Amino acid sequence: MYYDKELNLCIWGLNIKFEIFITTYTMKVEYLYKYSVKGFYMSFFNVEEYFKSINMEDRILVFDKSSATVEEAAKAVGTKPCQIAKTLSFLLKDEPILIVTAGDAKVDNKKYKGLFSQKMKMIPFEQVEDFIGHSPGGVCPFAIKSNVAVYLDISLKRFDKVYPAAGDDHSAVMLSIKELEDCSGFKDWV
Repeated sequence: MYYDKELNLCIWGLNIKFEIFITTYTMKVEYLYKYSVKGFYMSFFNVEEYFKSINMEDRILVFDKSSATVEEAAKAVGTKPCQIAKTLSFLLKDEPILIVTAGDAKVDNKKYKGLFSQKMKMIPFEQVEDFIGHSPGGVCPFAIKSNVAVYLDISLKRFDKVYPAAGDDHSAVMLSIKELEDCSGFKDWV
């Protein structure tokens, strides 16, 4: 038997929602979804839990400084910007897709239209978390919403290792291309 209570805290202007479960044997505080700073904590936590479930949590890198952009991530990791696997979010017939590219690659409008039979349409910044499950700066192809299709760009194939984000703007994951394929559940190379 347990009782549910909600407690909302405001710390330094951040609204954090907790749910407290009280049982006859233990009292536990568990973090729940929203950190009103765009869900970064839960996104990272979900990615971390995913990598723990496949015994690869040691691949996650956490930084004191921002890794939100390709340049920032490259500095934080200590690699070239081209080895950062940037994840771009698009709407394809009103369904979200992700395309993971090398940090120095750009998505070609003509190629996109040829592959997907529609003009490229990026998800607006403020809607990315709702569609994907991660906020801009931390978007990655791991622990995403189930309806999101993932595509890997061939620009990544020139590297032994790449570094996609890990759900927030202060982390990355070090992966081989084969591991990226396996971990991302990708649909196809484009």
